[in-house]
Amino acid sequence: MINLGAESRSSETNTVTAEKALSFISKGWREVKDSAESDFQLMKQRANSFKNLANSFDRELENFVNSVPAIRSYSTSSSSEIDFVKKLQPKISEFRRVYSSPDLFSKKVLEKWSPKSRIRIDLSAIRNAFGVEGRDGIIEFGDWERKKLGLKEFRWDWKTEEENDRYKEWEPIRALKTRLRELERKSSSVEIFGGFKNSEFVEKVKSSLEVPPLDVPELLAYLVKQSGPFFDQIGFRRDICDKLVETFCSKHKNQLLLRSLQGEGEVSFLESENGNDELDLRIASVLRSTGHSYEGGLWTEPAKHDSEVRKRHVAIVTTASLPWMTGTAVNPLFRAAYLAKSAKQNVTLLVPWLCKSDQELVYPNSLTFSSPEEQEVYIRNWLEERLDFKADFKISFYPGKFSKERRSILPAGDTSQFISSKEADIAILEEPEHLNWYHHGKRWTDKFNHVVGIVHTNYLEYIKREKNGALQAFLVKHVNNLVTRAHCHKVLRLSAATQDLPRSVVCNVHGVNPKFLQVGEKVAQEKQLGQQPFSKGAYFLGKMVWAKGYRELIDLLAKHKNDLEGFNLDVFGNGEDAQEVQSSAKMLDLSLNFLKGRDHADDLIHGYKVFINPSVSDVLCTATAEALAMGKFVVCADHPSNEFFRSFPNCLTYKTSEDFVDKVKAALTNEPLPLTLEQRYNLSWEAATQRFMEYSDLDRFLNNIKDKAEARNNTNIRKSASLPSLTGMVDGSLAFVHYCLTGNEILRLSTGAIPGTLDYSKQHCEDLNLLPPQVENPIYGW
Repeated sequence: MINLGAESRSSETNTVTAEKALSFISKGWREVKDSAESDFQLMKQRANSFKNLANSFDRELENFVNSVPAIRSYSTSSSSEIDFVKKLQPKISEFRRVYSSPDLFSKKVLEKWSPKSRIRIDLSAIRNAFGVEGRDGIIEFGDWERKKLGLKEFRWDWKTEEENDRYKEWEPIRALKTRLRELERKSSSVEIFGGFKNSEFVEKVKSSLEVPPLDVPELLAYLVKQSGPFFDQIGFRRDICDKLVETFCSKHKNQLLLRSLQGEGEVSFLESENGNDELDLRIASVLRSTGHSYEGGLWTEPAKHDSEVRKRHVAIVTTASLPWMTGTAVNPLFRAAYLAKSAKQNVTLLVPWLCKSDQELVYPNSLTFSSPEEQEVYIRNWLEERLDFKADFKISFYPGKFSKERRSILPAGDTSQFISSKEADIAILEEPEHLNWYHHGKRWTDKFNHVVGIVHTNYLEYIKREKNGALQAFLVKHVNNLVTRAHCHKVLRLSAATQDLPRSVVCNVHGVNPKFLQVGEKVAQEKQLGQQPFSKGAYFLGKMVWAKGYRELIDLLAKHKNDLEGFNLDVFGNGEDAQEVQSSAKMLDLSLNFLKGRDHADDLIHGYKVFINPSVSDVLCTATAEALAMGKFVVCADHPSNEFFRSFPNCLTYKTSEDFVDKVKAALTNEPLPLTLEQRYNLSWEAATQRFMEYSDLDRFLNNIKDKAEARNNTNIRKSASLPSLTGMVDGSLAFVHYCLTGNEILRLSTGAIPGTLDYSKQHCEDLNLLPPQVENPIYGW
């Protein structure tokens, strides 16, 4: 035991001695190298100085030669001097050729001037000490060249012409060689390097890293996670992507992250909400340790508007306007009024302007407007009749055209340009997919700080009813996915009846006209007084097109005509399919009484007790909410579009046609219950606005509140904005592709766009006082 300990101490002593010897040799070698380089630089400087002196002498001689003709003209007595100059001129030319030659200071010339001394280093002692075999070689600082270093010799002596074969060994080197021989006898090279290998050097290097670098599984997991938009666009299921991420991260869960977040000696476990958050924190910690700061990149632009202004600007862009009584005309109007009511932000409502030829096709009762100002007066008067407060917001117009095939209004030109850059803060896109199908202009998310899309219409359900509907629905689904991803930060779906869109949540952010709630209050008061407020039976109200539920209504009544004997239904509506609907009902001998379309708040409709709505194409039927607000029974299908109404006791949903008959009979034979205060509030626009502020993140955005995830992790390490986002790059690239495709008129027309909608028309310029498109967006070229 004692001998083993002594040997161990001896080995450690030898290791230290070897390290000191190597350090000494390295230091001496660096000094020699630096000295030789300094001498070389000094010789080079002297050579350049000599060359400059020669050039100066050349110029003086040249000036002297040039002055000879002048001298000749003034004096003839100095002919002997002039002859001397003539004889000297050839010699000067020869001298000039010599010193101006590029080889003057070349290797061959310098060899003649350089001393015949050289430095030789004998490294045999180091070779013997470490047991390393090498080829013969010498480092020489003579003849202006460097040869390979060998381990055969280690001499340091000066060799001159007088001492060709003599070597005067330097005394310190001789002593070093003696010590190295002794070291060689005591230990072998294997022991020396074995001790170095077993030392803690490598471990110290590893421990010096604050955060361990990423490994391959983590990089793959992050790549899959960030590629989610691309996978979603091609129809890859999201849950499969999440499982792949969890699989890649499973081997490293909570291990490397704990090392990066906690100090030595701490023992705890970090539990994230899910694997995705944990991976984000891991990536962010690595980037933070490297000092990386992401300032934006491909397809991204910095915010265009100062987010610290005192009063914010909200622009609501919609696809329809009064007097067209449709959901996208009425609901955005009320949203603008109630957002402006708080006076915390300025609100602008941007609605389409139609030329007179299109107004005649869209607006009821042949109502037309000669100017946008005239239509604005109509809109404000209609709104004031239904509100009990002054709505202070701005109404603007953008060019639009009516599509007979799609039965909707499509924007003409770039809609975003009709909102000034000073007011480009927050945008609310009512029907974002509709607004951006053919949008060829600035990306909404580039111009605005926060963009919220609200999905009103189940377009896929409408398209499936057309010819080749399945194929068209498949294409439109992916187009909707693309445009909402490219142009929205957040998407609100009024119900689960719509397609699942990127960054979307389901929430009803619509309320009912306060006038309907007033009717409901009046009905409740009459019941308390013992009166009968309902003197009529059932009715249906809606635009008379097959997709609005008329097909389902006729099929149900035709199938159970005998079960509903004596049942009569009044139908209010106008529309493109009015003649076909009435012909079908007459052919089946159904008890349907077709009446002219009316406003749902009309006094004529107050006396009906039951509202029947069998539509399954609606996203959230406004008429259903209005009927409930007036205290009526509602019979509707058990469908995701009616999910919000199920909590109301007066809402009777059916799953089968037989169940439909039972619910109709129950509604006709019973009395609806009065609404409670809570139910009335849930139907109001105050509640809808509050839900909108919450689910759209607009409340937090307006008040500059930090994200909950950042607040939760502010003591550790946050998912920083400096993290480069592949998602943003994918969204930006999709937006760029869409921009390129919508700029081609042939592609636009082949997908159903209205001809000439790439820019607004001349008539729009006259109506809206706009400059021609070629002036607004000039094209320079040949």
